[in-house]
Amino acid sequence: MPESTSESYTHPLKHIAVIMDGNNRWAKQRGLSGIAGHEAGVERIRDILRAAKERNVEVVTLFAFSSENWKRPELEVRGLMSLFSSYLKNEAKALRDDGVRLRVLGNRSQFSDRLKRLIDDAEGITASGKFTLVLCVDYGGRWDIANAAQKIASEVQMGRLRPGDINEATVQKHLQSNGLPDPDLCIRTAGEQRISNFLLWQMAYTELYFADCYWPDFDPAALNTAIDEYYSRQRRFGLRSDNVVESDGAPRGEIARV
Repeated sequence: MPESTSESYTHPLKHIAVIMDGNNRWAKQRGLSGIAGHEAGVERIRDILRAAKERNVEVVTLFAFSSENWKRPELEVRGLMSLFSSYLKNEAKALRDDGVRLRVLGNRSQFSDRLKRLIDDAEGITASGKFTLVLCVDYGGRWDIANAAQKIASEVQMGRLRPGDINEATVQKHLQSNGLPDPDLCIRTAGEQRISNFLLWQMAYTELYFADCYWPDFDPAALNTAIDEYYSRQRRFGLRSDNVVESDGAPRGEIARV
């Protein structure tokens, strides 16, 4: 099929969220250590960002380390934190030069002071970028919503907000992702078909795509396949299919969903 362009659609693909799964299994198949699989996964990020920009995507969000990942073996957790630190230190200037703004979402309370400084420095260095890379580290969707609720409750307690004024926009304002568009497409690699506590509020109407390959094998061709699949679907947002129109005003027929 011909390559899709975002300008041709009512709901152009602007934000892709990715659950990068399968690094350990990829490494095990090759007789490598688990951290070698994570290192290969980091290398894949550059190619995916470049391919996403070529398809007019504006935001890529990567689920790098979940709240539950602290339960993994201590050696693996230390390796992941070290890899994250190295990425921030080594890639910040390259991201800036490529016009990429970095945002890190998650609970930073368990991070070392050094890692917190690296995050702040990387976000500051890349602040002028037009394309946005979001890394979710020590992040959980339930934590994000509960954290927002705590902030809202505090505002009510201090008399800055009335309970009757709380609505979806209020919650959105207090989420970690405030200021970012909700994901249009969520990709999960390695054949698993669940969202694993990732962006629970933000993905209310996100299209889901599950790839069979492990994350280190998810190359630009695989990304383009996922994007083409997105543009083959009809996003109704609660409407009937005969109420949905394309940007030229013509109604679009029913499309099978996967």
